[in-house]
Amino acid sequence: MSGDRADAVRVRGLGKRFELVSAVEGVDFAVPTGAVTALVGPTGAGKSTVLRIVLGLRRADTGSVEVTGRDPAAIGAVLNPRGLHPARTVRDHLWCHAPVAGVSRRRVNVVLDETGMSPLADIVVAQLHPSQQTRLALATALLADPPLLVLDDLFAGADGVERGWLQALLRRHVDRGGTVLVSADTLADVVSAADQLVVLSEGSIVWQGTPAKLRRGHPDRLVVAAAPSIALATALAAQGFTDAVMRPDGRLAVAEVDEPTIRSIAEAAKVRIADIAADPIHPDRVLASLTKPRRHRHSPPAPAAYAPAPTSYGMPR
Repeated sequence: MSGDRADAVRVRGLGKRFELVSAVEGVDFAVPTGAVTALVGPTGAGKSTVLRIVLGLRRADTGSVEVTGRDPAAIGAVLNPRGLHPARTVRDHLWCHAPVAGVSRRRVNVVLDETGMSPLADIVVAQLHPSQQTRLALATALLADPPLLVLDDLFAGADGVERGWLQALLRRHVDRGGTVLVSADTLADVVSAADQLVVLSEGSIVWQGTPAKLRRGHPDRLVVAAAPSIALATALAAQGFTDAVMRPDGRLAVAEVDEPTIRSIAEAAKVRIADIAADPIHPDRVLASLTKPRRHRHSPPAPAAYAPAPTSYGMPR
């Protein structure tokens, strides 16, 4: 997973129980220095528990965590809840935390600018939108300019524009030589910013790798209505396009081939094409196929998840 880069964090065989419930079990992954690593999974998958153990806020029952540079100033964290005093202004909140971070008030102005919070510096925290409160928590984490950011549920409540801004900030931190470990409930939040993904379900890792590897395993497809479909599948396979799936309605779903190529092969094979439609796979359809909601006898069943309209992965890394 980490290639030839040193690891900023190494998690080995992590396990944690709360009474009769196993929160995490056998969790093992590395966070390479100079990369964005995303822990992804539905609510209750164990993401927050893992991050709190990494930060030393919880003690694991089994396994170990190694963090390079245990100096608190080397780690900036955003947790949920955000830990903001509702009666303080944005600037006052940062001024209170600056001495703890060992920085001057000049640094406060820098992080206000970096997080886009300067226009809101005199606004009381209670009046901020949740996404603005997340930005303030992020500004607090950045005060000491830490090399490692550990960010829990960073994208909660973020719309598309805010999500893009957060993703860009993570990439800027890495481009400056920093490292990020971030959790998210959805792949759509992190897939275009992450260098590696660690997918959790019911406290265990069910998949890990790069976004590009995930895309290869779950590609976008073109759905072809052809007569006969089996003849088209045979002709495509003969040309090396073997990833084709026959759907129940008789249409052929083909991956890693463009429409002109399909039409050219169909014409040569004397197969008539009635229609070709794009079927981009949304990242969270992939996540749903890899995971399941946390269910145990102490919790009610989770509500059905909202399924957004299919969109492409974005830019895989």
